[in-house]
Amino acid sequence: MRQPEYLRTVQSFARRELTGKDAYLDSLAEAPMPLYERFAATGLANWWLPKDVGGLGLGLEESVRIAAELAYADAGVAFTLFIPVLTTSMVAWYGDAVLRERHLGRLVADNGFCATLGSEHAAGSELARITTTARREGDTIVLDGQKAFSTNTGFAQFLVVIARAEDDPAGYLAVLVPRDTPGVHVDKRWDVIGLRSSATYQVSLSGVRVPAGNALRGNGLRLLEVGLNASRVLIAATALGMARRIRDVCMDYGKSKSVKGGPLTANAVFASRLGQFEMLIDVMSNQCLAAARAYDAIATRPDAGEEFLRVGTLKQALTTKMFCGQTGWQIASTASEMMGGHGYTHESVIGKLLRDMRYVSIVEGGDDVLRDLVFSRYVVPVSKRS
Repeated sequence: MRQPEYLRTVQSFARRELTGKDAYLDSLAEAPMPLYERFAATGLANWWLPKDVGGLGLGLEESVRIAAELAYADAGVAFTLFIPVLTTSMVAWYGDAVLRERHLGRLVADNGFCATLGSEHAAGSELARITTTARREGDTIVLDGQKAFSTNTGFAQFLVVIARAEDDPAGYLAVLVPRDTPGVHVDKRWDVIGLRSSATYQVSLSGVRVPAGNALRGNGLRLLEVGLNASRVLIAATALGMARRIRDVCMDYGKSKSVKGGPLTANAVFASRLGQFEMLIDVMSNQCLAAARAYDAIATRPDAGEEFLRVGTLKQALTTKMFCGQTGWQIASTASEMMGGHGYTHESVIGKLLRDMRYVSIVEGGDDVLRDLVFSRYVVPVSKRS
């Protein structure tokens, strides 16, 4: 079957801009890298944004294929390009018409980036404990606090900040903040272990004032749950792309390595491990696509925003991210052993892929956090939930 045009475009971009540049992409280069402008030139920047704001309107199933292709070459680039889906989905469904047109429309026009500010040092994945506050002063919202990890903030056009309502300890807001608003300060860029072509920041908010109309409709934590569904599935898709790359690297190594007078690929143990990789990759692919279809089934409904509010966290998004993170790590770890001492050097790309793969089970909820969510939301009977 002939591949869709958008996928051929992504593959061409990856071959031209990413293949063979692992050292540069692993160097914590200055952000944003110029290659993001060249990706925008393909016409695919923010490919998921709705057509009514000028976007292409591609669904999550198409997005899984795009993310996996990009991650095959570099997961950090893939993450940078798709992570705005977390922010834009909240604005698209829960922002008023003015916010949608002004900010999402400009994002399309400028091929821009946006970011979500949720996690904090003290709260971690327990976002109900966040200390960033939002207080109302007439027709203005004032934000104060510090956010620990936010990807793309340094070059974002706008942010969505998750904050506790100062006058209601049980209330939370999601507030859209233009990046150039006074009081928004990037404290530092984190020196991350993997995904070094991405840029994640610590950010402070001090007396940040925006119109009250910039608050999105609904409880901020619930909106964040909704936004995380798409990004978690795409994070899982990066594990799929990296796993495919690892398989191919091992295959090339096996062809070039001679053992007992023949190529290493003729060794039964080595070959069986590659066969195991292929089985796991196939299941990862099926899982990512199934989760994306479940998401798209809601996203294409006329009442998508309301239905997502009712559902909150999708089970498929949680289980797919966990499964692909754990399976991808198993593949990466095994591959590093298969390549012997060479796999433990910087001359081999396996070390980079191993470090990059680790992020899948850490960001947007570590596995223990997600296991607890699956248990409390989908294992405990409804009648016995607290």
